[in-house]
Amino acid sequence: MDGVKTFIVGGTGLIGAQVATVLRERGHQVTTVARSARPGVDHLLDLETTTVEDLRPLLAGHDAVVFAARTDEQRPLRKPLHPAFRRTMVEPVVRLFTAARAEGVSRGVIMGSYYTYLDRVHPQWRLADEHTYIRCRVEQAREAREAAGPGLPIAVLELPFVFGPGTNWAGPLANWAKSRAPLVAPPGGTAAASARSVAESAAGALERADGADLPVADENMTWQDMFTRIAAAAGRPRRVGRLPGGVFRAATGLGGALQALGGKETGLNTSGLAGLMLRDLYVEPVTGRSLEPSFRDTFAPSSSVSPSD
Repeated sequence: MDGVKTFIVGGTGLIGAQVATVLRERGHQVTTVARSARPGVDHLLDLETTTVEDLRPLLAGHDAVVFAARTDEQRPLRKPLHPAFRRTMVEPVVRLFTAARAEGVSRGVIMGSYYTYLDRVHPQWRLADEHTYIRCRVEQAREAREAAGPGLPIAVLELPFVFGPGTNWAGPLANWAKSRAPLVAPPGGTAAASARSVAESAAGALERADGADLPVADENMTWQDMFTRIAAAAGRPRRVGRLPGGVFRAATGLGGALQALGGKETGLNTSGLAGLMLRDLYVEPVTGRSLEPSFRDTFAPSSSVSPSD
């Protein structure tokens, strides 16, 4: 097929940079956009303050848009949280795809969250009602598609924990694994994927002009297995103990109470976080690709960890 000229928002972050690499490997053209100046950034852009009219000339001539900017769902914010999350997660994406539609862009990808997959597969969990971040992920996908219209299909990649060099949450986990503190993990587990697998899924969705919800996972693993593999990759292999679910519930409940006293909350509601994390947050099917290379890339003692854009 002819090359797809793609506009990537968040193009220097872990996932955006991988998507750019894979697209170029496949013979496509890429324009990268980020909030801060870095090597390889074509345009500086803060999507939270950019208008549709500002976006249109930047999008002119592109075939595809990828939204790969990240939102920190665990940063405490003043209540009410929903308007703040809409300003960062929903409204910018609606403006982006409104402009893309006006410029004749023919396909798009949003890097979403596996929480929307879990909300869809397990409606009895009521995740979107319980957690503002998940509610806004659902709204993001729905409203972006409404803004784009039927002529601009948008694939939403529903992503679990993503491993790769530069993963923003790797630093604290690596430091914990290398410390003298005991390693313990609660019951439950999660799906996980490599940044490369995510990028290949995104490239495939763009080439197909896919408009589906696409969960992406390479492996399902218990928290105990994840922490064991992190410790080994960080250069300090050791046993990970079992943290009773009741202790985990008490600790997260205390954290939620302290936040509430300060008039703050997080996108994943701390008071309900235990009920979420103690579940098996698994995705089916998985690719079956080994994550061991990505664990090494993410947590190798010599690697540097920097936040994604």
